[in-house]
Amino acid sequence: MPPTPRPTIRSSAVDDDHRPAPRVPALPCAVLCVLVFGLLLTLVAVRWEPLMAVDRALAGALHRTAVAAPGWTRLNRVLSDWLWDPWMMRVVLVAAVVLLVRRGERLLGVWVAATALVGTGLQQVLKAMIGRDRPVWPDPVDSAHYAAFPSGHAMSALITGALVLWLLCRCGARSLWRWTAGAVAVVSVVGVGFTRVYLGVHWLSDVVGGWLLGGALVAAAAAAYTGFAPRVGNGAAQWEVERS
Repeated sequence: MPPTPRPTIRSSAVDDDHRPAPRVPALPCAVLCVLVFGLLLTLVAVRWEPLMAVDRALAGALHRTAVAAPGWTRLNRVLSDWLWDPWMMRVVLVAAVVLLVRRGERLLGVWVAATALVGTGLQQVLKAMIGRDRPVWPDPVDSAHYAAFPSGHAMSALITGALVLWLLCRCGARSLWRWTAGAVAVVSVVGVGFTRVYLGVHWLSDVVGGWLLGGALVAAAAAAYTGFAPRVGNGAAQWEVERS
């Protein structure tokens, strides 16, 4: 009898590295974020006292720490005003769009650029509509412009991090890249939220509002692209067949 072949042992590291990333249901996520954001927006607009009390207590405690620790405050200003600044987030997205266009993914690149532009416009419109005042201190450690709600820094960081993760999952990036990008995104989103409250230029609810609105926008964009892109691709393919 011929020898029985030995079972092939597959490396779990290789399998895990090429395993597709788990998909998050984009549309339900977008709906949930919109609902929670709408509730938070209502509470901020009517100045619900329990929420205002939490905002004041946390902002006051962190501001006292910022005044008493100038070295730590300078570090937070560098992180908030340079590394996690919305313009730096836009540079990251511009680089992503350029790479997509060079790879031939023009529609996806336009989608990412449009999502970022809509996010910037949406937050500015809401800031003007709500007109929430920023914290005012007799001894400020930093300054900021425009109204407070929602936080543009928090929203920009979440939109950028979520879009980059979505792109990596779509292009089938290795798990190492996805995990690394995810860790950087989480640190950036949480970190910029902390620095904005610590530096006394935002309330906690401003930051949470920016996170929720950014999450809703990216989830909605991902859901829309998933439904729209195949139709465009099928139409283009049919057009090529008809031309030939």
